Amino acid sequence: MSDEHPATPITVVPEEVAQSQALKARHAAPTPKRQWKIPEAFWKFATVFSFVVNLVLVIVLLLVAGLLFEIKQAIAKPLLSGLHTSFVAMDQAHITTTILVSDTLQVKDTMPVVFNLPLQQNTTVTLVNDTPVQNATIYLNNQAVPLNLVLKQGTQLGISLDLNVPVSQTIPVLLNVPVVLNVPVDIPLDQTQLHSPFTRLADLVGPYDQLLDKAPSSWKDLFGLK
Repeated sequence: MSDEHPATPITVVPEEVAQSQALKARHAAPTPKRQWKIPEAFWKFATVFSFVVNLVLVIVLLLVAGLLFEIKQAIAKPLLSGLHTSFVAMDQAHITTTILVSDTLQVKDTMPVVFNLPLQQNTTVTLVNDTPVQNATIYLNNQAVPLNLVLKQGTQLGISLDLNVPVSQTIPVLLNVPVVLNVPVDIPLDQTQLHSPFTRLADLVGPYDQLLDKAPSSWKDLFGLK
């Protein structure tokens, strides 16, 4: 009977002691791993969500940057440069045209008239009084007969005039003179009252145009690539 195992001793534990040991074992047992599954899932979701949001923000920023480049090239730069160049050119411009003047001028004045009037002509004069003629000679039967005559009033005599008549007179002048003229006009605007507002507008737009000109126009300009 030497091959037989010895009998295992049996320990009898009281019921109260058994309950106390079971309670201690329950409190001392480690926390099951399944209690950490919810926080790990939350952090995984938060990480993925943050990555997606950042990716969307980066894409939006890239699109906005590209849109800003297009706005600068298509709208802002032409607008500001055009305004600045136009204001400078307007200040340096000239108003050149031809003005038609059509009017009637009234001339009212006096004019002295002084000259010699040559008078050469044959005419007939009528005596207004009895005119005596002394030592006159008449021919009677081809014989010269001296005598004194009296020419009656109203006697008409034919005479030949050859003389210069001096004229000195002041005459009034009243004339309506029509005037039709094409007057060329060349007005430099920088010598008018428009010079100051044009200069102020150019100085106002100029700094923004220079600032926009320094801003990048593409991704190459932004990163300094050629």
